[in-house]
Amino acid sequence: MKNVNGDSTASREKIIVRTSVIGIIANVFLAAFKAVIGLMSSSIAIIMDAVNNISDAGSSLITIIGTKLAGREPDKKHPFGYGRVEYLSAMVISVIVLYAGVTSLVESIKKIITPDVPDYSTVSLIIVGAAVVVKIVLGRYVKSVGKKVNSTSLVNSGEDATLDSVISASTLVAAAIFLIFDISLEAWLGAIISLVIIKSGFEMIKETVSQILGERNDADLAKSIKETVTGFPDVQGAYDLVLNNYGPDTWNGSIHIEVPDTYSADRLDQLIRSIQVKVYEEHHVILTAIGVYSVNTKDAEIIEAYKKVKDLVLSHEYVRQIHGFYMDKEKKTLRFDIVVSFDAEDRRAVYGKVIEAVGKEYPEYELQVAMDTDFSED
Repeated sequence: MKNVNGDSTASREKIIVRTSVIGIIANVFLAAFKAVIGLMSSSIAIIMDAVNNISDAGSSLITIIGTKLAGREPDKKHPFGYGRVEYLSAMVISVIVLYAGVTSLVESIKKIITPDVPDYSTVSLIIVGAAVVVKIVLGRYVKSVGKKVNSTSLVNSGEDATLDSVISASTLVAAAIFLIFDISLEAWLGAIISLVIIKSGFEMIKETVSQILGERNDADLAKSIKETVTGFPDVQGAYDLVLNNYGPDTWNGSIHIEVPDTYSADRLDQLIRSIQVKVYEEHHVILTAIGVYSVNTKDAEIIEAYKKVKDLVLSHEYVRQIHGFYMDKEKKTLRFDIVVSFDAEDRRAVYGKVIEAVGKEYPEYELQVAMDTDFSED
């Protein structure tokens, strides 16, 4: 499993680096052309656009550095690897975009106060028009690759490139208005563009912070893992799936399974190992722990009691699930777990009502009920 994962990581890293290098080359050339045009025509909007291209090239460089650092092998200090460095590089890119927007806004306000009259040439407008096309193609390409390899840094760079195409197109509109009506909207357009960039930067930061904090399990991934686990004979249920993300496409997790109470230790050990291998092969998720719930299969009265308790528990609003049910008639204990939705205003209150209801039905039993969380809840 280790070699497969290593090959996959190396391939992903090469794709990200190659895409980022293409972005750097394209942005450096565009920045050079726009800077010359902006200075020659005294266009603040085009100059700011050139500065933005330079920041994009810097973003691509940061993506490469972040990807290289994230690809380092786990060590004693960081046994789960360095995958989360990619989220930090995405954060840096977001801050660069925000800074570019703020800087552009300041310069645009200065030009509103003390305006310059632009002097456009046919060649300059053709070059800006070509830059629009290049940025549209580059943005779509980088973003599509980012989604394919699950790289937030590339997706952010692609979105920024797409935004740049809009900015460049706006400068053409401003040029057309000036040439036709002799009205200069350069500074005002620069201010509007700056606000759009600032908004984009804030949104990128918000998304990246959310990833660093840790988001809920991916619902589709969680569902597919549970389907794989319950596909094994005698696994009657899969619950309590927890996935920990240590970087894009790097997941460790744990899960509970329900198996008949007739299973021996060696048979259970073989089942658990088989589940771990198959889940990794199909989903690239390492299940570091698989807990076990024992299901009553020998006593018809207990099986009937489970149906009764299940109906009673699920009759309560916001209770999404009951699992891990086991009744011990000799010790007079009754244990199970319930999943209470985050939609409940007071989850503890719902839990208390369930305990009270089941306690009334089985007053002679000691209840051992745990309140669980569905980490993939929509």
